[in-house]
Amino acid sequence: MASEVQRNNSTIKDIIQNNKEWVDDMLEKSPNYFANLAEGQSPKILWIGCSDSRMAVDVLTKTNPGDVFIHRNIANRIPSEDLSALSVIEYAVKHLKVEHIIVAGHTGCGGVKAAISNGSVGILDHWLRPIKDLYIANKAEIEALPESERADRLGELNVIQGVSTVSKLPVIHEAWKEGREVYIHGWMLQLHTGLLKDLDVSVVGLDQIKDVYKLQ
Repeated sequence: MASEVQRNNSTIKDIIQNNKEWVDDMLEKSPNYFANLAEGQSPKILWIGCSDSRMAVDVLTKTNPGDVFIHRNIANRIPSEDLSALSVIEYAVKHLKVEHIIVAGHTGCGGVKAAISNGSVGILDHWLRPIKDLYIANKAEIEALPESERADRLGELNVIQGVSTVSKLPVIHEAWKEGREVYIHGWMLQLHTGLLKDLDVSVVGLDQIKDVYKLQ
């Protein structure tokens, strides 16, 4: 037990040490880096992605602190009643004035795999139920694929649904009516290559939204 505690403490100490080394490196490159960072943020991008530890946004996109505003949860869901996600989107659009919103899923998503199975995963059963509904609605298309490709296709459909949900939000419509450029994109991270795949489902304005969703 003592050795296990020591090993766990070592992991935490490594993180602290890594942080110190990173700070030293940044200050060597730019002595005012953190002073400037503390002045505020002005990201152009809101990233809505999965909580999976392999989806390290700054590493994957070679961006720096302050470049991307990030919201993450299991299976990158965007429920229209989720106050956490809605608050992030509203803050990003109204106050940070982001120009791009990226809904990003990834291959091999554990949440999507759980949704497509019949096994229980506890409280996540409720969270993942809409993805099960998405699977049922697109069952013919998904079942026509090889079994190894089905979960990833469902993951893509989940991203596409997320783009649709964001595009219907009043805060997005308000920004478009003000003449602001807000682009909503759907991407998939392909873990086996490290590459981001654009699903080509971007929404860029009210002309792409059905009239029934347009609020006066």
